[in-house]
Parts: sequence; C-alpha cells; structure tokens
Amino acid sequence: MSAAAGLVGAEACGTSQVHESARAQVAGAATYVDDIPEIKGTLYAAPILSTVAHGRLLGIDASMALGMPGVRSVLLAQDIPGDKILATFTRDEPIFAIDRVEHVGQVVGIVVADSVMAARHAARKVRLDIEALPAILTVREALQAESYVLPPVFVKRGDAQRAMDTSTHTLSGTLEVGGQEHFYLEGQVAYVCPCEQNQWRVHSSTQHPGEVQHWVAHALGLDNHAVTVECRRMGGGFGGKETQSGHIAVWAALAAHKHRCPVKLRLDRDDDFLVTGKRHPFSYEWTVGFDARGLLTGLKLMLAANCGFSADLSGPVADRAVFHADNAYFLADVEIASYRCKTHTQSHTAFRGFGGPQGMIVIETILGDVARHLGLDPLAVRQINLYGGPGRNTTHYGMPVEEDILGPLMARLAQTSDYQRRRHTIDRWNAGNPVVKRGLALTPVKFGISFTATFFNQAGALVHVYTDGSVQVNHGGTEMGQGLHTKVAQIVADELGVPMASVQVTASDTSKVPNASATAASAGTDLNGRAAQHAARQVRERLAQFAAGQQGCEPGQVEFSQGQVRTPAGTMPFAQLVDQAYHARVQLWSDGFYKTPLIHYDKATLSGRPFFYFANGAACTEVAIDTLTGESRVLKVDILHDVGTSINPAIDIGQIEGGFVQGMGWLTTEQLVWNAEGHLSTHAPSTYKIPATGDVPAHFRIDFWHAPNAQDTVFRSKAVGEPPFMLALSVFEALREAVAAAREDGEPVRLNAPATPENLLQAVYVLA
Repeated sequence: MSAAAGLVGAEACGTSQVHESARAQVAGAATYVDDIPEIKGTLYAAPILSTVAHGRLLGIDASMALGMPGVRSVLLAQDIPGDKILATFTRDEPIFAIDRVEHVGQVVGIVVADSVMAARHAARKVRLDIEALPAILTVREALQAESYVLPPVFVKRGDAQRAMDTSTHTLSGTLEVGGQEHFYLEGQVAYVCPCEQNQWRVHSSTQHPGEVQHWVAHALGLDNHAVTVECRRMGGGFGGKETQSGHIAVWAALAAHKHRCPVKLRLDRDDDFLVTGKRHPFSYEWTVGFDARGLLTGLKLMLAANCGFSADLSGPVADRAVFHADNAYFLADVEIASYRCKTHTQSHTAFRGFGGPQGMIVIETILGDVARHLGLDPLAVRQINLYGGPGRNTTHYGMPVEEDILGPLMARLAQTSDYQRRRHTIDRWNAGNPVVKRGLALTPVKFGISFTATFFNQAGALVHVYTDGSVQVNHGGTEMGQGLHTKVAQIVADELGVPMASVQVTASDTSKVPNASATAASAGTDLNGRAAQHAARQVRERLAQFAAGQQGCEPGQVEFSQGQVRTPAGTMPFAQLVDQAYHARVQLWSDGFYKTPLIHYDKATLSGRPFFYFANGAACTEVAIDTLTGESRVLKVDILHDVGTSINPAIDIGQIEGGFVQGMGWLTTEQLVWNAEGHLSTHAPSTYKIPATGDVPAHFRIDFWHAPNAQDTVFRSKAVGEPPFMLALSVFEALREAVAAAREDGEPVRLNAPATPENLLQAVYVLA
C-alpha cells in the first residue's frame, strides 16, 4: 500500500477543522512557558549586555548589582561548568563574552535575583570596562575588509560573460535589501527546573527542542539524557526560535545549576531586539544580458549576506538564497557569487523563507528593469522566462523542475484578477494624476521544500491507542500557531478511522521523540505528519489482523471509518475492538519514522537535488504611492497558490494570508536601523513598524490551485508555511512600477527595500 492510500476516503483531512488550541487560546487557557505555575523557590535571571559594538573586554564590576536587594548572584564566562562555547556546528560563539565583545547587546553574563524586575534593574548596574575597537557595520565594509563568517561560495553554469558579450541588450544594477525582526508575540523565554540525580527539565519556547537539549547538556558538562526539553506551544517563532531560543535556555540552565533551584529567564522586548538576530540583510550587484523579447541570455550575480558576528545558520541561509536566485525562471548561462559577511551586529538567523526571499527578490528586480528598458509588459517578460520546454527544465544547481505549473497558474491568475484591463486602467490613471501614481505587478513563486542539510529531513512519532478508543499522538515537531498539531491529528484520525475529537496531540518532548529536527523549512507536516501516519498505520494493521481473526475474514476486508469498524460479519465501535484487542494482548501503540526520499546534493558545489518538490504560487498586487510624501498603500491583492491537496483549507488560507502580510511588512514598513556606534535604534514597537490591520487591503482574495502534489507526500499536500511569504514580492514590484510611472524616464528603478516613504522618494526623485 502506498503511503497516500491510507487516506483514501479521508474524513478529517481535506476539511477545515478548528485549530486544536483555538478555543483555549480565545479563553486565555492555552499555556505558554511564562504561564507554567512556578515552583516554590523559583529565581529569575536577566542578561548583562554589551554597550559597545566591538572591543576588548578588560573587566567586569558587578559590585553595585550584587549589593542590590534581592540579587543572588552574577554569572560570567568563568562560572560555566561545561564548554564555554555554544555547541554550534561552527563553534564560533561564546555562551558569554569572554575576552571581547562583538555587538551591542551581546550577553556578557546574567544576574540572578528573587524577582524579574530586581534582576533586570541589577543587570543595568553592572559596569563593563571595554576598550573599543573598529567595528564593521555594513556589508560593503565587510566585503572591502574580506570579513567573512564562512568562505564565499560560487555557482556557475555555462559561460555568463560570453553570453552577455553576444547579447542584444545588457543592464547592470545594485540592490540593498534590509533585514526583519521576527516580532513573535511571545518573546524568548525558558524555565529550567532541577530534577533528581542531576537531571534537568527545560521548558523552552523553541522550534528545536533537540538542539536546546544538546546545547544545555554541553554547557553543563552532562550527557544529553540528563536534560529533557518540553514545548507545548509557542506564541510565534518564524525562525527566530530555531537556534536562538537555545541561548536563553542555556543561560537559565546555568543559573539553575548554580543555585540548584528553578530559574526563569524571559527577555523583555527591547532586550529581545538587541540580543537576537534578524532576517539577513543582503546587498547585490548584477549584470544581465537579454534579447528584444526580454528573454535572459546571461547573468552575473553577486549576493552578499550580512551575517552578523557569528555564523549561526548563515551558511544554509545563503545557500538557499543561491538556490532561489532563479525563482521561477530558467537561467541558461549564469555565474553566482555568494559572500557570507561578518559584521559587528547581532548574529542573524533563520526567518520565514530562510534566504529564499533574498534570492528571489533580485531576479524579480532584474526582470522588472528588463521589461521597462524594452517598454514591455513585465508579466510578458516573466512568462517568457519561465521554466518549461526542451532544455529549459533544469535549475542552475542541476535539479529538474518536474511540474509545469507556473505557466498555466499565472495565466489563470491574470485572467481571474483581470490583469490586462486593470493595467490599461492604471495607465490612464497615471496619465491624469500627477501626484498619486499606481502600479500593478503579477509575480510568481517557486520554492523548494526540504531542509538543505539533508540529514535534517527525518522525523519520528508515537501513537498510543488507549482502551477506551481515545488516541494520543506525540511527534518531533513543534506548534507555533501554524496548525501543525491540528494537521497531524487529522492525519492520524483518518488513518485510524476515528473522529478528530478522539485524537490528542501532546507537547513536543525530547524524552519521547529523540533527535528531532527543527520545525522549520516548511517541512513540519511533510515530515511529522508522515511519521505519525506510519505509527498509526501499524496500530491499525494490528487491529485489522486481530479483527479478521475474530470475524473469519481477511485483514483487507476490515474497514475503519467514523469511529466504527466494519467487517463482512458486521460493525462494532472502534473502542470495542480496541478493548477486545487489549485483552488479547495486541500492541496498541507504535512508533513511526520517515525520511524524505530522492534528495541529495554536494555542499561543496551546491549541485544536486536539495528539494523533494517545489511549492508554487503567484500574486497580483495593485498599489498607490503619493509622490509628495512617499507614502504608499496596497490597494488590491489576488493570490492563486499551489498547496497540493489541502489537508486543512482554513489553516492553509491563514498561512497564505499571514505569510503575505509578513512579507509585505519586510518590503514596506519594517526597517532596521543601526547607528554609527552599532546600536540598533529601532528596538521597540515605537520605532519598528510591523503591518497593522489597516495595512491589509479590503480586496484580498485567495484561491487554491487544485492539483495534488506529484510527489508522494502525506495526502498529496504541499508545504504552505514559507512559500506565501514570497508572494509579497508582487508588492515591491508594483511599487517599482508606480515609481517608474512617476519618473517617466524609462531608466531602471533604483528602489531599496524596505520601500519606506524615504526610500520611495529617493527612487522617484533619483536621490543619492
């Protein structure tokens, strides 16, 4: 039986089931880490932060802090019982600063006190003696100094220079794209409790409990089995809790270890901004060759990622940017250089899309400029460059593009969004309105699904069926609001033929499913859903075998549906069969394991098949800009997105809506500003602006591309966490169209992201 066959006649999958925590969240009864009842004797920790971007740490005077009421201790690097370096792959980040500081906000130590506010106030009284050193704060400075956290990577196909030398047209350009703060509703937090015999339970708001377990054990000098990490849910993650939640857990664990009592550490919002990394800002340089139709003939592209002071996940983020520098377009002769720059800022980290948005934005920028240079409709230029046709179905890293979806998908969206008529209407508007200009853009998304680190593409799960017929599921994924637990419950319910109400998914826990990968890369359901399905199937097959023996039929004649078990001899409730099986000593629980097939690639050359499949989509966005103030507004959005066969349409629509709006924020309002001393000036909601409800257009229409995944995923679904984020590139391209309409000079539009009012005015009036 194929893995998909177990869901034939599915009853829960394919329907809009309510999110498993929705009612509890609305009632205020859903428990987050900071809601866990505190054990008597709990202490609280707060970080001591560097105020210098780069310097030698000559001394630390904690006497004033230690003299404050309620303060128990100050922990520094010398107080760490295990390794003083975090257990990262690159081993380039100390737990606490040791002899130097490398960004404003780097944690030098922690204060432990009887209350949260006592710890925070005391942390600000610790005096740091730092000899300032020159700081590198921008990508351009890092490139000039050859300051890298990892070596550069180069990918080449064909002869880009020769192709451009023989091209009818060439263009060159630069682009600067800013980072993005995760701004999860629940900040970074950990609560660490001692258990017997030097064991520890860590409650962490984390996307990767297994890594937190490893990091805490490493810092305490213990084996992994001495540390258990649990996460019932997060109030948002977006990648910001993939690695950097581990820091908070380690710091809390060190304090708990010293005092042999529970310790909680919760960063306030300002400190969260200063301590934690963001989406990687990128800088680009490019030269492109093309013909009179806008067909690209050659491309030389430089991508430089601002990684911050340590590598963190910058290697795979930058790799994915290289993988997605084509977006949906065939690049025949291409040369890509990727630089992973070290700067003296926070160490930037995973963020929804994981480098994909930074790769895709530059090719969309290039195609927009090519179209305007030729006086062509940008949609026509995008369509002519799509993958498809003889010799045009292999990426620049050697992976075949097997599904020909984007051509017909974009054509359908152009029709349903009334693209051509609206484009003529906007042209007439712009001709008659000198101040407010409008723009329209329809852009595609082709996003690879799988971890680029192949070994992360594995998952485990446990399914327990109790004697009353109720079912408990545990898997290695984490719930951060995206609906993973709900989808897994649907899959298990259908596999066992029981109602959704009979299935309960429990907290992610390293003592149940070990060595689990992070919930990231949009692969949560693909991996954990399939592992849970495998576990449930084993229980169902045992029950079918038992029922067949009891009823005198073949196991294949036993059907499980709607909480009933049907055989040729009759029907009985699922709970009744389970109870009988228990008394007959049939195993009613099982584990399941899944590893993604087909994927492989060479990390040295960035060639192979790093992705199991591609998720696709397109968005048509209309915008308006005020050329006097630089203010902009998104007026209409039409989306057609490929989710395969949707497991839960309501959750998928929510992910598309949320991803698009978050992407819109990255490209319009969310600007990170570091001053000349390396201090992040935009470190609070008063200065850092995420989109609000008023920024969402009234016309916001989402449709699904109804086709099952060609690959054998669970329920033939497709990942939907990250791909919608990049649909917002249509906003940026529409804004560039509006700028071009304001300028009317036919020159390339030099608009850096985010398209704040200041940047839009600079682009309209061609200011340096």
